[in-house]
Amino acid sequence: MGELDGVSALVTGAGNGIGIGIVDVLARDGARLAITDIDEAAAQAAAKRVTDAGGNAIGIAHDVTDRASCEAAVARASEELDGIDVLVNNAGISQRIAFEEIEEADWDRMLEVNLKGVYLMTRAVIPAMRERGGGRIVNTASLVGKAGSHPLFSHYVASKFAVVGLTQSLARELAPDGILVNAVSPGVVRTPLWEPLLEEAAEEQGISVQEAWEGAVAPIPLGRPQDPEDIGYAVSFLASPRSRNITGESINVNGGQLMD
Repeated sequence: MGELDGVSALVTGAGNGIGIGIVDVLARDGARLAITDIDEAAAQAAAKRVTDAGGNAIGIAHDVTDRASCEAAVARASEELDGIDVLVNNAGISQRIAFEEIEEADWDRMLEVNLKGVYLMTRAVIPAMRERGGGRIVNTASLVGKAGSHPLFSHYVASKFAVVGLTQSLARELAPDGILVNAVSPGVVRTPLWEPLLEEAAEEQGISVQEAWEGAVAPIPLGRPQDPEDIGYAVSFLASPRSRNITGESINVNGGQLMD
C-alpha cells in the first residue's frame, strides 16, 4: 500500500524535466495522476511511462495560460480520476538575458506562464476541492524565488518571488476550507530548460558546456545537483497526511545552497 493510495493528483508541465520526477514519485506512492503539458505527445508519453510501470495515469494537452484550457483539464481530470485531491502547479519557463534586453513580450510571457498559470489553475480547482472538504496545492517555485542572487534572470526571479508570495497568501485564505498551499523551491536541476542557458553561459565565458555546468554546481554545499525525483519526494510529502499541519511553506530542495 502506497501512502497516496486513493489520492488523485493533477500535475502541470509534467511531460519532461522536473515534472517527470514528480509524477514518477507520486505514482510509486500510489496516486492516480492527470499529467498535463502543452506538448500533448509528451503528456501522453509520461502517462504511458506511469501505466507501463503499473500505475494509473492519463495525459492531457493543456495550456496553463488559457483559462478555458485550465478549466477543461480540471473537468476531465475530475471526471476520470473521481475528483482532484492534489494540484501541482509545475509548468514553467526560463530565460537568461540582461534586464535591458528583455522585450516586453518576453517579460509578459514569463509572468504569463510562471505566475498567471498558477492563478488560472488554482482558480479552476478550488471549487472542487472545497466540495471535497479540502485538498493540497503545491507550487514549483525556485531558489531564486527567495533570493535574487542570480543576474540575467530578472523576469524569471520576479515570477518565482511572486509564486512564493502567492503561496503564502493563499495558504491563509484557503485554510478555513481545509486546502493546504505550499511550494517546493528547487535549486540546480539539469532539465531541458538548463541546456540553452548553459550553452549561452559557455559561449560568453569561452568555456565548455560541461565547465559551465560544473560552475553552476560549485556553490552547492553538498557538492551535487538535485535530480527531478528529489523534487518529487518533497511534493509527495506535501501531498501526504504527514504534512497535515504544514501550509504556506516553500521547502528548499537545493543541497544547502540557500538556507532560510
